[in-house]
Amino acid sequence: MEKFDLTPLLVPYLDRHLVLPLMEFLAAKEIYNKNDILQAKMDILSKTYMLDYFIDIITALYPGKNLDEVYERRAEILDQLITLKEANKDILELLTNDQVMANISGMREGPKGLVAYLTKEYDFKIESIDRFYTLSKFMYECGNYTFATSHLYFCLLVMPPTDKNYLNVLWGKLASEILTQGWESALDDLNKLKEYIDANTNSSSLQSLQHRTWLIHWSLFIFFNHGKGRDLIIDMFLYKPNYLNAIQTMCPHILRYLAAAVILNKQRRSALRDVVKVIQQESYTYRDPITEFLEHLYVNFDFEGARQKLHECQVVVFNDFFLVACLEDFVENARLMIFETFCRIHQCISIGMLAEKLNMNPDEAECWIVNLIRNARLDAKIDSKLAHFVMRTQPMSPYQQLLEKVDSLSVKSEALQALIERKVKARTQDPRWGQDYNN
Repeated sequence: MEKFDLTPLLVPYLDRHLVLPLMEFLAAKEIYNKNDILQAKMDILSKTYMLDYFIDIITALYPGKNLDEVYERRAEILDQLITLKEANKDILELLTNDQVMANISGMREGPKGLVAYLTKEYDFKIESIDRFYTLSKFMYECGNYTFATSHLYFCLLVMPPTDKNYLNVLWGKLASEILTQGWESALDDLNKLKEYIDANTNSSSLQSLQHRTWLIHWSLFIFFNHGKGRDLIIDMFLYKPNYLNAIQTMCPHILRYLAAAVILNKQRRSALRDVVKVIQQESYTYRDPITEFLEHLYVNFDFEGARQKLHECQVVVFNDFFLVACLEDFVENARLMIFETFCRIHQCISIGMLAEKLNMNPDEAECWIVNLIRNARLDAKIDSKLAHFVMRTQPMSPYQQLLEKVDSLSVKSEALQALIERKVKARTQDPRWGQDYNN
């Protein structure tokens, strides 16, 4: 199962605190040696201020080891925390004042208006925000994500986007929301960070590509936990050219999650053609049972191959941190996709044959088909004597055809716009542009 584990590919693009939940998951699944996981946790924790957790891991890995140095470091960190809290006493008092926070929440004037209000009413000095940011980051490194979230939120309220720490605050706030599982707030922070990266003209193309690659990986936590995530991941990864380019250039392994999202989302079947096209383009750099399942089914129309890959997919999904919660939905939808594709080719189908294609026994397959017919998701009738079912024709509705054409035009328009913007930017940055070469 190690060969299908994406953790080694995901970790370089995640903050070390975000890696810890993945390590816990791998330990529970027993995919790797227990001591190897403990060693990986110890290496991660040694670069944080989460010393109590670090002591637990090092004790489990090396029983009887002398920990005097660790306890000394722990005492130093506690002293630093007390010093930082004392230095930021004025702002901390503001944050614990319910009246002040109510007034701040109701204001719509932006950072300048808020700073002016706090300066006038509470003698707040914007210069103090740098040391408060230091405290917020310190709290995050200690693993106190709840306090880090509220502190970084205040930083965002008073900081202008031009502040040297603004981008770091955006990343820190997003990580804190993910680690406290505040998915609504995390989605808002994801969108703010995305807008900032896309609008930032001061970054080089390489820096923007790196930021988008990190954002793609961090967004997985949100998309597979938020109610609208299965739609949003398709919109961002497939239909935003800059992010699709980042996936193809830097992290083709993310195609696993894009393919899984399309399989899981019955309402976005129109995206299948586009996803399969990208999977084919990148098949020389990345493939796994989930991407191969779609290739077998929609490129080769190899139902036996798709059936075998579906069995492998179940193992992959069960052992994937982001997909494991979707296992039942994934299998159900993958079976439905095999069934729908098979029915487009054959009108009269043996239930026994279909059961084999779907990795089910004949009785389960018959009950499954009956439920589809009962729920008005299948226009067919069953012949119980012959153990066959007969499909009626199901032409695509004009509405669905229109939706697919609009989606396709939207993608092409956005890609064209991005190309024009890149060319204009290249021309304006070229010092030779506009020179008279006849002289």
